[in-house]
Amino acid sequence: MDAARPRGTKMIRASKPNTAASVASDDEGGRRARRFRKPFTQQEPLPEAAVARAVEVMRSGRLHRYNTLPGQPGEAAELEQAFAQYMQLPYCLACTSCGYALHIALRSAGVSAGDPVLCNAYTLSPVPGAIDNAGGKPVFVETCEDCTVDVADLRRAALESQARYFVLSHMRGHIADMDAIVALCRELGIVLIEDCAHTMGARWRGRLSGSFGDIACFSTQTYKHMNSGEGGLLVCADPAYMRRAVLYSGSYMFYDRHPQAPPPETFVQDRLTVPNYSGRMDNLRAAVLLAQLPLLDANCRRWNALYQVLESGLARIPGIAVIERPAHEAFVGSSIQFRLTECPGAKIPEFVRACAERGVVVKWFGAEQPEGYTSRYDSWRYVTSCRPLPRTTALLAGLCDIRIPLTFDTSDCELITELIGEALGSIAG
Repeated sequence: MDAARPRGTKMIRASKPNTAASVASDDEGGRRARRFRKPFTQQEPLPEAAVARAVEVMRSGRLHRYNTLPGQPGEAAELEQAFAQYMQLPYCLACTSCGYALHIALRSAGVSAGDPVLCNAYTLSPVPGAIDNAGGKPVFVETCEDCTVDVADLRRAALESQARYFVLSHMRGHIADMDAIVALCRELGIVLIEDCAHTMGARWRGRLSGSFGDIACFSTQTYKHMNSGEGGLLVCADPAYMRRAVLYSGSYMFYDRHPQAPPPETFVQDRLTVPNYSGRMDNLRAAVLLAQLPLLDANCRRWNALYQVLESGLARIPGIAVIERPAHEAFVGSSIQFRLTECPGAKIPEFVRACAERGVVVKWFGAEQPEGYTSRYDSWRYVTSCRPLPRTTALLAGLCDIRIPLTFDTSDCELITELIGEALGSIAG
């Protein structure tokens, strides 16, 4: 998709508003006001194949991944095989969450108490939380206007801190220049861990996100690209990292039941020294994911069709700048971000409220206090040392965010952009 589109001054008009999503009502002045009625948190129902497979697991009573009959690998093991094949990587581990996967990825890579770990300043709280859980000390790196990590500042932060680990968040699906990042990590001897919670199915120069790092972690939480309520997937190509990850996940001595892991005989050197942190995925969650994986690429295309309508409409609203997407990035548009370029920070809460009054849920990354899932780097007070981050601070001050569930259609997206334009116009007036 060509992300570089001209920004005009005319606000987009929806030719056929979705009547199920738009309801007119009288305000106090007698004017007719429209309100978007679809919830921004409503996901699609699980496919019938997922429901059937989950019921089969529940009827068996064998929910624990190691509670299987001889010759039956179980759904968790089958999911690991299927996702490893999708990623074209040798190893995969199913976990309770992406945050947990990041934690054991860091531990498997060698992070110990007090080690500095580089991390995007623009990310979500589970990422520095995973670093802290592994005993590391987050070192935040600046963010560019396109919401990706600043590679020049990454070099500075790495040299200043002497960090040997970098958790790269593809935050909200924005993929940085992976060629430059991989080259820099190799030059400085930095272990690259990709946080792909928002980029399952995305690509850089045709190569899948998550295949660049030494280890990569994915999320299957409800708002991500496959839905198991909570869940995570860890992938890598390094047998030593994978052995430790399997043991950290809580395999007991059942590591031989992980077909997408190194051979069982190679675990001898680690099996008595790596602690059990008990973060395995169960067969029930794996069952519902197995049925969703074949639909992933088609759903990515559906998300991008909705994203394109929102991007086009937002780009035509005066005072709004959409985020430029690089030509080499094939992203998954399950959310969209935009910057308010002419709205002072003090007025942005008013804009968010004006959108909410019209039924449009907009999140703002610049708020001083965390709200819901949204927070910024300086609100994580357990991070006691923080480098000056003026570029990130400036970006977040005007950065807004909208979820794009697949329960929306293109008419919904056209209407949403019109209502956002009305909301922005109302506070400007």
